[in-house]
Amino acid sequence: MRRRPKILAALAAVALPISMTGVSSLGPPAATAASPGPASAAAAEAFRAASAKYGVPESVLMAVSYAETRWDDHQGKSSTSGGFGPMHLTAAPPGTMVDRSTGMKLAKGESLLTLYKAADLTGIDPVALRNDTAANIEGGAALLASYQRSMDLPVGASTSPADWYGAVSTYSGAADRTSAAAFADDVYTILARGAARTTNTGQQLVMPAVKVTPDKSQLAKTALPAGPARKAADGAAQCPTDLACEWLPAPYQLNGTDGDYGNHDKANRPKTGKIDYIIIHDTEGGWQGTLNMVQDPTYVSWQYTMRSSDGYTWQHVNWNDVAWHAGNWYVNMHSIGIEHEGFAAQGATWYTEALYRNSAKLVKYLAKQNNIPLDRAHIIGHDQVPGTLPTTVRGMHWDPGPYWDWEHYFDLLGAPIYDHQVFPVKPGTVVTIKPGFADNQQVITSCTTAGVPCTPQGSNFVYLRQAPDDAAPLVKDIGLRPNGADSTTQVSDIGARAAAGSQYVVAERSGDWVAIWYLGAKAWFKSPASAPDAFAKPGLVVKPKAGKTSVPVYGRAYPEESAYPAGIPYQTVTPLQYSIGAGQAYPVGDALIETDYYRATTFDGQPPTDHVQVLGKDRYYQIWFGHRMAYVRAADVDLRVGH
Repeated sequence: MRRRPKILAALAAVALPISMTGVSSLGPPAATAASPGPASAAAAEAFRAASAKYGVPESVLMAVSYAETRWDDHQGKSSTSGGFGPMHLTAAPPGTMVDRSTGMKLAKGESLLTLYKAADLTGIDPVALRNDTAANIEGGAALLASYQRSMDLPVGASTSPADWYGAVSTYSGAADRTSAAAFADDVYTILARGAARTTNTGQQLVMPAVKVTPDKSQLAKTALPAGPARKAADGAAQCPTDLACEWLPAPYQLNGTDGDYGNHDKANRPKTGKIDYIIIHDTEGGWQGTLNMVQDPTYVSWQYTMRSSDGYTWQHVNWNDVAWHAGNWYVNMHSIGIEHEGFAAQGATWYTEALYRNSAKLVKYLAKQNNIPLDRAHIIGHDQVPGTLPTTVRGMHWDPGPYWDWEHYFDLLGAPIYDHQVFPVKPGTVVTIKPGFADNQQVITSCTTAGVPCTPQGSNFVYLRQAPDDAAPLVKDIGLRPNGADSTTQVSDIGARAAAGSQYVVAERSGDWVAIWYLGAKAWFKSPASAPDAFAKPGLVVKPKAGKTSVPVYGRAYPEESAYPAGIPYQTVTPLQYSIGAGQAYPVGDALIETDYYRATTFDGQPPTDHVQVLGKDRYYQIWFGHRMAYVRAADVDLRVGH
């Protein structure tokens, strides 16, 4: 017997839980004529003045700031790694010296507390460096110039950006060359593409593209050690070469004499099941505690863990094996799980730019290696994974939560979320949700105290209402609230949210309001033509076959009973509590999924009927249904083109 069913049952028993464990080129879109208007005078002048005063090319200074914070000023608040302001000057409590790339205390003289070093270099009080944007930018410029001089390299605002690779690498605060080079490469990618953005404080900044070939030989002048060991017991850690990544294996072992084992299953994917999804989790804990959990043979597992402060990555389970991370065995069979250090209810405090960039780098690599489409139907949040049975729907997870910036993430993946209004938004149209992020500060409650509004910050969704009225109640989700109560604004309540990148079919339009088909009913959101939150595009949709008054939906696509060979019990396919009514339509996320069941219930594949893929002939489609994805039988629906 195995421990997994007990674990999953325990996780499912908690209502609306937080996760228990839970890439073309990088960089922003190039600045174009459609970018924000003239740069705000204060921010732009701060970069110009600091560049001239300390002899750092303005483009390098702006690109480093963008790579650290996207030019955001968090108004005196620090990131998880103790960084302040648009230049991410680092600090820590008095008496503590911490290497922000490792989280470890440092010996005297090794401190990377750059805020205080910047104070020494500039004569500016540390309080001002934390709270004043112009002072913070000046401090960052002084640091870059000092790093450049320490390597006997030329300083001057007119020097070539190509000659600042070593200083930029040092600015990363990384503990090794691999990590430092990854940061510097991101900076130079941003330089090559240019950037334009309105920051969280309303500053409009534009950085024109500067294409240079950096002198990477300067990395040797930094005296940093080489990167981490990348070897696994059965080969190299499966990561892109420019990502700081090491192998920290999850245990595959027997736990006692009763046949119980952990904490993942051996497989031979894709031969024993295609890999269709990459699942974005957050850890709901610090990275060290998370690494301790994944090494516990009585616990669950996932493929990768990524640290918030710098995107440092550990791999635990190989791609071809099945980790226990999604809370849905069918999805486990077909997915790779990445845990990101952070808390869903805190959002931007943990979801740093370094985390986004390195996660996108890893996902782009994984998608290419495994032929996974770069779209929101395949690069999904844990909150999109469906329940397996009506009884498990309520206990499914909701991470990475409302504060994960899907729009920015897919820009980094080189697959921007669709935002072109070529077709009118009308009944029958397939629409993609894209509400923006920084300015989309929805009312959310209970982040720290039940019923208390959360601190306003950018969010990734629009609320759905029962009528075209701002005062109308939020739509119902009978899976989360079987008593028929309305959804709420609680941070963990995903019952009435349409998230960025998700797709729906328009049911009705009334002025600025759009109704979509959602969980078997109409759901309304405001999307005025002057500032739309949804964009129309053609796509495949499913509709109930003629004569059917309703069609069931499923949380997994298991084979029909006749497909199971002797010795492998039939896995009953039970519909969820939702259904698709006559006249409704839902977009197709994937029409080519496998109908299968991977039989793995004993250690090391014993008896011979274990570790076997059962393939069925009964076809299913993956569809966008509510906030989560779902599956429908092809025999129940007609496949059409939505327009």
